[in-house]
Amino acid sequence: MSDTSAFQPRRPEPDFAQQEQEHPGWTGPMDPPPDHGEDSYRGSNRLQDKKTVLTGGDSGIGRAVALAFAREGADVLFTYLPEEGQEAAETARLVEEAGRAAVAVPCDIRDEEQCRRLIERAVEEWGRIDVLVNNAAYQMSQPDGIAAISTEQFDRVV
Repeated sequence: MSDTSAFQPRRPEPDFAQQEQEHPGWTGPMDPPPDHGEDSYRGSNRLQDKKTVLTGGDSGIGRAVALAFAREGADVLFTYLPEEGQEAAETARLVEEAGRAAVAVPCDIRDEEQCRRLIERAVEEWGRIDVLVNNAAYQMSQPDGIAAISTEQFDRVV
């Protein structure tokens, strides 16, 4: 029989140290810093003059989408949780630096009334919504597996 241990699948491992943060996570202390496309993404006017609404646009994938939309020519109204105001200000700066309008709206989309006010605000700002991206999400790492997820965490994620 041949030795099959050499053929065991391996998961890719990051080439930087593991990092832990309290929730919500912040972009600032990440090392290396995440790439939202600040130096790499070049737009080509595919969304020229579109009016967009993006939930969860303050950081992570949301920030990358906001920046990409702005570089494609769109104005961006995005949501963030109130405790993430510093992150939201940085996203707004990046959108405006790309030459587009940024409107940062504190909003918890789990609340239906806040969602209604969000859409009213977008229509108030621009008269229309051309693109809506529902990106807002909640994620908590569970190193002990799925059995360690509380009912509250499950309900919030879903």
